[in-house]
Formats: sequence, C-alpha cells, structure tokens
Amino acid sequence: MTKPVPAPLQSATASPAGVSSCTSAGNAATIFWLQGVTLLWMVAECALSLYAAASAHSPVLLAFGSDSLVEVLSAAAVLAQFLPRYSLSEERAARIAGALLVLLALIVGITASASLALRLRPASSRLGIAVTVAALVAMPVLARLKRREARRRNNPALAADAAQSAMCAYLALIALAGLAVNSVFHIAWFDPLAALAAVPLLFAEGKRAWQGRSCNCC
Repeated sequence: MTKPVPAPLQSATASPAGVSSCTSAGNAATIFWLQGVTLLWMVAECALSLYAAASAHSPVLLAFGSDSLVEVLSAAAVLAQFLPRYSLSEERAARIAGALLVLLALIVGITASASLALRLRPASSRLGIAVTVAALVAMPVLARLKRREARRRNNPALAADAAQSAMCAYLALIALAGLAVNSVFHIAWFDPLAALAAVPLLFAEGKRAWQGRSCNCC
C-alpha cells in the first residue's frame, strides 16, 4: 500500500512554481514602480521645461520639454504591456518607443533650425538650468535600473524606454551647456546649436529601438 506523502514534502515539491510566480510578480511590480516614477517625474519636468521655454523663448528648452512629453508616452506604452485590457505586445511597444524618438528628433531639428534662421535671441533661464541639473542627476539612475530590468525580462520595449531615459540625460547635458553659455557669455545662437547637436543621437536611438536592438547609451 502506497503511503501518503507528508504535507511538508508536498509543500516543498510544489514550491518551485510558487517561487517562479512570486518572482514574476516581483519583476512586474518593479517595472510598475520604475514606470510610475518615470511618469510622475516626466510630467513635472515637461511642465516646468515648457514653461521655461516659453518664458525664455529657448529652442533647447523646447526640445528638452518635448523629450519629456515623448518619454511620458513611452513609459505609458511600456506599462500598457501589463494591462490586460490593452494587451500591447513587446515588439509593438518597442516600435512605438522608436517612432517617438524619431518624432522627437524631427521636433528638435525643426525648432532649432527655425531659431537659427530667424536669428531669435533666447533669454537666460534659471528655471531651465535647475530642471536640467535635476534631470542630469535622476535620469542616469532611472536608465540604469530600467536597462537592468529589461535584460532580466528580455523586454525590448523597456530597453527602448531605458534609451529614452538615457537620452533625456544627454539632452539635459546639451541643454544645460546651451543655457549656461547663453547665460554667462550671452551667445544667443549657442542655444539652438546645442539643440541641433542632439538630433543625430535621437535618430540613431530611434532606429535601434524600431529594429528591436538594444541601445548603447545606458
């Protein structure tokens, strides 16, 4: 007669599936946390940057604020993968993120070129400098955490969103350089020139994201 398996042994035998389920839930919670922080940060950054851009008539701040708006949409696309109502695939989410990066490159290029052609003279902006400094601190950390989680889950959409966060840090550095030079030396054309410097990077990362390849910026 076969003896019944003791309860503790049954529990131990069933544990791997439970551990796997808990790990999966933990990973999803980590992504939700990362994207939730991104959304909150980007909404505030976008509002402040665009306000500063309008006040100072600054193309580089307009580009930086537009990047924040694009990253809000990118973070939302990644979150949509985990919402059953939307069921957005990883490939489609990655393509959306790539298309948004290319759209951002077009916005930056057109805005900066128009500013140079019209010989606009952006004013200095303390608010813009403060926002870009804050982004320089926060965005590399977020990009690193997203990239690590993307590798764990093999998620190209999250990897593309990590590229967005890293690109935000690069744009913050470029914007800060343009704002600082304009503020200290009063060289107005350096502002849109700094914005144009980001365009090739944006196109390259958008192409990588669209093709589902990991980026090298994080």
